[in-house]
Amino acid sequence: MAVSKSQKVEILNELVCKVEKAKTIGFVMTTEMTVENFSDLRKELRTVWTSYTLAKKTLIAKAIKQVMNIDINLEDLPGQVWMVCSNEDAISWLSKVNDFIPKVKKGKKDRMFWLASIFEWEFKWKEDTIKIAMMPSREVLLARLLGSMMSPLSSLARFFDWASKKLSEESKNTVWELEPNKES
Repeated sequence: MAVSKSQKVEILNELVCKVEKAKTIGFVMTTEMTVENFSDLRKELRTVWTSYTLAKKTLIAKAIKQVMNIDINLEDLPGQVWMVCSNEDAISWLSKVNDFIPKVKKGKKDRMFWLASIFEWEFKWKEDTIKIAMMPSREVLLARLLGSMMSPLSSLARFFDWASKKLSEESKNTVWELEPNKES
């Protein structure tokens, strides 16, 4: 079905709004995906405040050029191109899509795969996009940082607990009076 000029302008304006709000944009190609697959993908992406849009490649390229002044040629890319935009976390949605790709594989045929992305206002091809998608999300990195910061404190708390029990068992007044543990 042909799209009228007024419809193209409307779609372009919608794409421009999405690109302006996006922290990261990904381009995914899909083939032979079922409605159930798209429904599952939509549910996964909603958990990380991400949306995806199917539009003509030329309109996507115009929206990106207009907002980010990045020239991309999506015409060379095969098939339908989905533009996935994240407004919140720049990485977590990439890993959601990356985890979803093997789920929709049919035999040896990929039904969905990465084409490119725009990460930190730079255009990245497939290889770089996959590397970024394999990175842990911000929440995971913060949890790891907090865990590594808490480790010395936890060790110190275990020492104080051990020392207090040992002091009361041996009726000593200071830790310096305790005998060192010769078992280790």
